[in-house]
Amino acid sequence: MQKTLKSLLFISFATLIFSFISVQASAQGDDAGKYRVVYKGDKGPGVGKNIVFIATDHEYRGEESLPALARILAKRYGFNCTVVYALDSAGNIFPGGSNIKGLDILDKADLLVMFMRFAHFPDAEMQHIDDYVKRGGPIVAFRTSTHAFDIKNNPKWAHYGWDYKGEKTDWKDGFGEYVLGETWVSHYGTNHKQSSKIIIEKSQAEHPIMRGVKDMWVQSGGYTAEPKGTVLAKGQVLNGMTATSEPDKTKEMLPVAWIKEYQVENGKKGRSFTTTHGASEDLLNEGFRRMALNAAFWAMGMETEIKPDNDIAFVGPYKPTTFNFSGYKANVKPSDLAGWDSLIMPGEIVKKKTK
Repeated sequence: MQKTLKSLLFISFATLIFSFISVQASAQGDDAGKYRVVYKGDKGPGVGKNIVFIATDHEYRGEESLPALARILAKRYGFNCTVVYALDSAGNIFPGGSNIKGLDILDKADLLVMFMRFAHFPDAEMQHIDDYVKRGGPIVAFRTSTHAFDIKNNPKWAHYGWDYKGEKTDWKDGFGEYVLGETWVSHYGTNHKQSSKIIIEKSQAEHPIMRGVKDMWVQSGGYTAEPKGTVLAKGQVLNGMTATSEPDKTKEMLPVAWIKEYQVENGKKGRSFTTTHGASEDLLNEGFRRMALNAAFWAMGMETEIKPDNDIAFVGPYKPTTFNFSGYKANVKPSDLAGWDSLIMPGEIVKKKTK
């Protein structure tokens, strides 16, 4: 009888502990879920593959570009696409923020797509990024991702910072330089007043990423870049914000899209594609959008799936906000972007107060 009672007490105690752990895990999962929106495809070459998008930049409305690309890849090609956002204290998307959770999904990701700027994520989240980079995970990076990290308060991850000059000499100038091939240097031309025509390098015209790509023009201005890697396209600075604006004859053409095989110390080799463009309205250009989607397939080693007539039409309404520092669509939660038919991007533009 005494043994039976002890056994029952032990079982009850174990059940209680198990339940507590399960509740805690569920709560943590639910909490991380608030930072995500998931688009799950059900047919196409991407079925069974996971793509993780991290969107947090201050100016170029990457919080709009990335879900638009995610929907196309999910709905039209079958990928399971998860967009992860930085949030404010109210749980709303906060462009350029570093409050982020749930990057454990990178552990099973087949591709990481980045639109980030000067992030300083929590230690646990950085560990998932570091693990991904060390296993040579494929990367597609837009615009400010050349300076994705600015980590001054955590020596463990300081080498990821865009201007790192520490003892890890391989990491000079951080993640952008080491993994993508270039860090932040400067604007090239006058942003917001000079748009860009993107011209494919003749030697790379047959590259899979450029299959079916033509007539690329984007509204984001140029960056100064001399990347390590293979340059696929260069940018021509235009004197105006239309596709027919005259070229700025004082500006030479500089690289705006390139690929690189990266390998960090103690890591495996991986592919990265980087473009210094990708602002919200840049995706309206079919040539640029096709290049971006082709790059995702290429990075994952799926070149045979890149057809010149692949369907790249937007899924659901896409009404991008003009990129700027002074305002963004506020009071929007990741869940507001769920489904195929929700508007990208809902909400009202909130202007920053000026002194």
